[in-house]
Amino acid sequence: MAALAVVETPSGKDAIAEGLLGLLKPAVQQLDLHVHSVRWVAELCRINEHQKVVLDLDPYVKKLLNARRRVVLVNNILQNAQERLRRLNHNVAKETVRRKTMLETSGAFTPRSPSKP
Repeated sequence: MAALAVVETPSGKDAIAEGLLGLLKPAVQQLDLHVHSVRWVAELCRINEHQKVVLDLDPYVKKLLNARRRVVLVNNILQNAQERLRRLNHNVAKETVRRKTMLETSGAFTPRSPSKP
């Protein structure tokens, strides 16, 4: 990991140096992590090249793609059904309000409390 040194200077310059150090330190740490990651990937690639085992992943990739396609299809069907159900519920609520209003205006419907038969 890279280290940054701060030289003792007057207090105003110290604050600037500390501020710059505070700004640069996370970037340097992140860069250091990336360097380590690249080294690990290079080492894994080197190990992989030395191994003579050949893995045929195509059938598994095809199975995963097929499963993904089916999941997306089922998801679309469920979304469409949910949207139709939402619209139906909305229309039922509108119709209920319309009929209730119509019955109240015609006088055939008199609201009673649930406790009175």
